[in-house]
Amino acid sequence: MTALARSLRVLSLTAVAVSLSACISLFPDSEPSQLYRFDGPTAVSAGPAPAPSARFGIVRANGSFVQSAAGDRLLTVNGAEVAYIAASRWVSPASTLFTEAMTRAFDANAGAARLMSRGEIGRAEYSMRVDVTRFETVYDRGTEAAPEIAVTLRVALVRADRTLAGSTLIEAKVRAGDNRVSSIVSAYDQAVSQALAELIVWTNQTGAAPA
Repeated sequence: MTALARSLRVLSLTAVAVSLSACISLFPDSEPSQLYRFDGPTAVSAGPAPAPSARFGIVRANGSFVQSAAGDRLLTVNGAEVAYIAASRWVSPASTLFTEAMTRAFDANAGAARLMSRGEIGRAEYSMRVDVTRFETVYDRGTEAAPEIAVTLRVALVRADRTLAGSTLIEAKVRAGDNRVSSIVSAYDQAVSQALAELIVWTNQTGAAPA
């Protein structure tokens, strides 16, 4: 076969491939997952702003997030059965969204506690570990009824000298308005806000208490 013939044959095959690519999708059609997030405001009654000398810094220690709910899927529990809500996902992993929500909550905090970033220059008086041990949609009244959202935090506040200032268990439960994903997500938003509000009030009180 001459060089010209070989070239013509390659061009012919390329033209066929281009023609087929115009008619055949490489990926099958599918329903896209609806994406959600929880980012509602956190209402905290912290009272009047403390004097600058009363403020204290906190760095967050490495906490954990219950593995079954840490990803971008919405976990449901019905007795002994565990599943995920179909075609619905968090816009980012739930563990990431929770960290972002906690940061926003402390930024809005008017109390004495201030959450410091890891790269921030300065000395923190405390480190705080927050473990999210429960983050789920509970169908406690049957699969057709509105579920309850359960969020549980285990918190420990440790002084710079590594002595324990205090620890607590925070539980927030919110019943969804009905058994629709939008209502379930709204209930998550409320449960996270309630849990973080309680976390901030406890942190302000515990950190300001005398050693």
